[in-house]
Amino acid sequence: MLPSQALLPAVVFALAALQALASNTFMAAVYEHTVILPHPTQEPVPASDALALMNKNMDVLEGAIKEAAQQGAHIIVTPEDGIYGWRFTRESIYPYLEDIPDPAVDWIPCTDPSRFGPAPVQERLSCMARNNSIYVVANIGDKKPCDSSDPGCPRDGRYHYNTDVVFDTQGKLVARYHKYNLFRSETQFDYPKEPEAVTFETPFGKFGIFTCFDILFYEPAVVLVSKMQVDTVLFPTAWMNVLPFLTAIEFHSAWAMGMGLCCVVVLADGGLVVSLAGSGLFTPEGPAAYHYDSATEEGRLLLAELSAHPRLSPTYPPVINWSLHATSIKEFPGENDTFSGAVRKDIFTFRELGHKDGNYTVCQGDLCCHLVYQMSNKRRDEIYVLGAFDGLHGSLIKYHWQICTLLKCPSTNLSTCGQPVETAQTKFEMFSLSGTFGTSYVFPEVLYSGVQLAPGEFEVLRDGRLKSKHGTSKPLVTATLFGRVYEKDLPHPLRISL
Repeated sequence: MLPSQALLPAVVFALAALQALASNTFMAAVYEHTVILPHPTQEPVPASDALALMNKNMDVLEGAIKEAAQQGAHIIVTPEDGIYGWRFTRESIYPYLEDIPDPAVDWIPCTDPSRFGPAPVQERLSCMARNNSIYVVANIGDKKPCDSSDPGCPRDGRYHYNTDVVFDTQGKLVARYHKYNLFRSETQFDYPKEPEAVTFETPFGKFGIFTCFDILFYEPAVVLVSKMQVDTVLFPTAWMNVLPFLTAIEFHSAWAMGMGLCCVVVLADGGLVVSLAGSGLFTPEGPAAYHYDSATEEGRLLLAELSAHPRLSPTYPPVINWSLHATSIKEFPGENDTFSGAVRKDIFTFRELGHKDGNYTVCQGDLCCHLVYQMSNKRRDEIYVLGAFDGLHGSLIKYHWQICTLLKCPSTNLSTCGQPVETAQTKFEMFSLSGTFGTSYVFPEVLYSGVQLAPGEFEVLRDGRLKSKHGTSKPLVTATLFGRVYEKDLPHPLRISL
């Protein structure tokens, strides 16, 4: 038995050791929430009606938060628009907004709710975090008054911001982020004048946060990862699933792998009316947990143990030269046997895979895509193509993509290639896809039939090849290398005047 004088230091050391050990990993949770929506209206409803609706949604979220805490979660992320929905004009959203202060004010709304004026939503979220000893991440609306001394002040005398808030285990507001890249339909909100790189420290790692459409742009997404060196990104979203490259689980898992960090993603489920579905907890090695089901309106709680400091892991992904292999290959015969096809409004250069196996090349602009493959069986009723796209994507906001893809067509009619398809019956014994990318930001995607991921069944080599390991266990819909050339993006047309 230790002498009593030595007992206290020994206990302190043991607790510190346990804390250090515990901080190597943490338990994260997301709750995909089917949002209770307000009735569409052009005019603002009474503040009491707005709060009543938000309380209904927070009732649902509170149940999920309690369950996550009981299962050992340290942090839970709830969806973008998860408290009030998205059917708003600028005028009608106003009753749903609160004044959210800078976290530097050191505020616990649960214990001091009136310090910054009425803030019932922040008070309730703070109490959820405090009462369950869990970090709570939520998306709400911030309002900030302005006047004629500010040349950018809107006519109604206030700014509206799509805002993420984070409350720690004591209920203290520790982070506030204003969404910088608004989607085209978010006319109820204003663009912040400057991008925000919001981070916060926890006992289990350094976190960054942004919202939905932000993930496709350099600021704040790349800044948080490359310059701020966060361990984990928290990502509330209301993602519009768009096959073949931008379904939620597919792209967000690929982004975590390409960026080399953990990414905690949660969607607001729009139910059967809106194609919003697919949440997950993703790591540099692949998905730790994910859920996709566009056919139901049920919420889903996901939990997974994640690395608190993935950059320190011995399995942390090595630096990849995304163009090394592809630039070493001479053009394969028959490269001119190509045709054009549209993926949404982007015109790809395609080449049909006419044989059970082969080597193929297809080029567009500065990008050449190379594929070596072998199908398990060549079905006559299924057509696959190799595709390349190098150019600007988007209608109002234009940003530069480079994409190499092995893609299933919806039918044997080549004119359908590039249109959405969710199912397939063809398996591949092997595939190796690479491209002459002009960017280091490339995201590897593999999507199986039924919109399912392929964890552990593919790898990216240091020379930039996306390769299957032992063949595909399920029929393949697409294997894609999705590159973002941020420096070629056009200026944002709605921010030029800010």
